[in-house]
Amino acid sequence: MDTIFALATAQGKAGVAVIRVSGPDAFAVARYLSGPLPRHRATALRTIVGAGQETLDKALILRFDAPESFTGENVVELHLHGSIAVVRAVLGMLGDMPELRIAAPGEFTRSALENGRMDLTQVEGLADLIESETEAQRKQAQATVSGGLRQLVDRWRSDLIRAASLIEATIDFADEDVPVDVTPEVSDLIDRVQNDLRRETASVRIAERIRTGFEVAIVGAPNVGKSTLLNALAGRDAAITSHIAGTTRDVIEVRMDLSGLAVTLLDTAGLRETDDIVESIGIDRARQRAGAADIRVFLDENGHADQTLWRDGDIVLRPKGDLTPGSENAISGKTGQGIDRLVAHISETLTERSSGAGLATHERHRVAMQRAADGIDLARKGLSAGPDRYDIAAEDLRTAIRALEALIGRVDVENLLDEIFSSFCLGK
Repeated sequence: MDTIFALATAQGKAGVAVIRVSGPDAFAVARYLSGPLPRHRATALRTIVGAGQETLDKALILRFDAPESFTGENVVELHLHGSIAVVRAVLGMLGDMPELRIAAPGEFTRSALENGRMDLTQVEGLADLIESETEAQRKQAQATVSGGLRQLVDRWRSDLIRAASLIEATIDFADEDVPVDVTPEVSDLIDRVQNDLRRETASVRIAERIRTGFEVAIVGAPNVGKSTLLNALAGRDAAITSHIAGTTRDVIEVRMDLSGLAVTLLDTAGLRETDDIVESIGIDRARQRAGAADIRVFLDENGHADQTLWRDGDIVLRPKGDLTPGSENAISGKTGQGIDRLVAHISETLTERSSGAGLATHERHRVAMQRAADGIDLARKGLSAGPDRYDIAAEDLRTAIRALEALIGRVDVENLLDEIFSSFCLGK
């Protein structure tokens, strides 16, 4: 039950800087700095004084009483002027107080988890929200922070608990005349959960792509204008262009926001047979990255795109449209011909794919849901085998329930916490 503090806003000069204090001594510390505190969830303008009663700043003081605070503990926020010197002076004074210590990365949020203010999926959603760069990422993270996945998991868990209790009731009254056959209701409950789990599990990859960003690879032979096209799409000279074939040796990445989606464009080495060891390494990397990309844009002069890399939804264009006026499906990075059409096509394709994303956004979520689905499959087999296997079916359902509880952080997640919170900043 330490009392912790940290700067909750970014380092450097700003209009306002927020220092957060949380723990059992938070109110006492704030009174020492500024005198009487405002009431719960209220603000007051106070003078912050130092050890020698010198004025450090005039600040807004916000008070949050436990458990109705972000951390679930007593919390005070000092909204200071965002001067580097002011922030340094106040942090220095707090650091000299024996009852306080500076917070570790993510410790405020970890307190919120441990005090039941958030579940593990909401913690992950908060981290994603802080990292979000596009509108789609913001909406996705906000849905998780708001508890959307937890609510879904709670419903699944409730249905599985009901199914397990029905089976166990049958076992308990095996020697008596039980008037109702529970099998239809149990089957209906577990089928409903199983269908939801399959749908969510299948959509994790798309949800992860929204969170981390889609990849679009520009692919083709050497000197067909891949780097010129990348520069045109990026609006800057991100890649070196030259009339010499094989200029691009490594994969060049440019991050963009297309229709609210994070997209990384990949300029890859030209695909050809070569005895140059360095170029061949670049070509191998080009094939690997292009193969893993969400969309490949083939620049094909002779009408023979590399079939080994082709996937449904890929785009084939004729390059150097400025040299062949009137060519169908042509594009030119030099003149901009076809650029808007290509961007619109990519945006439409990725937006359509994104519509299938669910609430589960991390590989950890997929693994937990798959474990739950596997437990339900085993329970269904036990149920169909008859009353002699009902006890095993009930245990399989409990295994599925534990997998769902691990997903939202109720059990078996201690080994994950340090890794998750290490990505947070000090003030969060």
